[in-house]
Amino acid sequence: MEPGNITRISKFLLLGFSERPELQPLIFGLFLSMYLITVFGNLLIILAVSSDSHLHTPMYFFLANLSFVDICFTSTTVPKMLWNIQTQTKVITYEDCITQMNFFITFAGMDDFLLNVMAYDRFVAICHPLHYTVIMNPRLCGLLVLVSWMTSVLYSLVHTLMVLRLSFCTEVEIPHFFCELNQMIQLACSDTFLNNVVMYLAAVLLAGGPLAGIIYSYSKIVSSIRGISSAQGKYKAFSTCASHLLVVSLFYCTSLGVYLSSAATQGSHSSATASVMYTVVTPMLNPFIYSLRNRDIKRALKRIVGIQ
Repeated sequence: MEPGNITRISKFLLLGFSERPELQPLIFGLFLSMYLITVFGNLLIILAVSSDSHLHTPMYFFLANLSFVDICFTSTTVPKMLWNIQTQTKVITYEDCITQMNFFITFAGMDDFLLNVMAYDRFVAICHPLHYTVIMNPRLCGLLVLVSWMTSVLYSLVHTLMVLRLSFCTEVEIPHFFCELNQMIQLACSDTFLNNVVMYLAAVLLAGGPLAGIIYSYSKIVSSIRGISSAQGKYKAFSTCASHLLVVSLFYCTSLGVYLSSAATQGSHSSATASVMYTVVTPMLNPFIYSLRNRDIKRALKRIVGIQ
């Protein structure tokens, strides 16, 4: 493309899931329901942890942080999509698109790092139970969350600055329901080689690193559980990390599925549909996964709603 044909655009068009008008009320109702369930479910987890002194432990401290991040994660994308459906517009300004992308990357990174931190917490609890309270002291827990926030913000800032240097041609249509990094890079008119290098390198380091940490933690946990003689002891040890393992599987499997789908079918709505799994469905399911089989959480929730 000639430099003279490249202009600074002021807006993008988010194409969403379908352009068929008769499907818009159904999509609106479905996503509004999932969003409300996500917000209220995760808020209940936060209230339960903060109001019950028995839940003031590292595991539930990290869970409350995860619930807060999940609310923010979903809130960066779904409200704008609902607003566009309600107002029958697809427009998002350039500034809003960059801001949405920045916050989305930040909270996605926080989800990733918090799941890694929670795996480390379970590793210490099961493999070093006698030293658990000494190792997982409040100072270390706070430091782990702080470092996760700082790394996520820096990670997001790098990608945002890299996108800001790109030029886009005329009015750009994004085949997605939010401003996703990979879609933005694909639609740019200027050279995106450096952006792609940074994106894939950062994905390997900042997504692969935590995943490697989770795999290492669980390999040690499995070894420790196998060393427990009684079946009841093995069950009790495994039950403390089963919920986390399920959430990790959901997050990473759906994220991987999104990028495989995106690579296979560029420019279609299938990528947007696949993204729903880790941007909306996983944050919605997390409160149920952590509360249904957790007696402490269920007891705290019953106290909040007034059921004894």
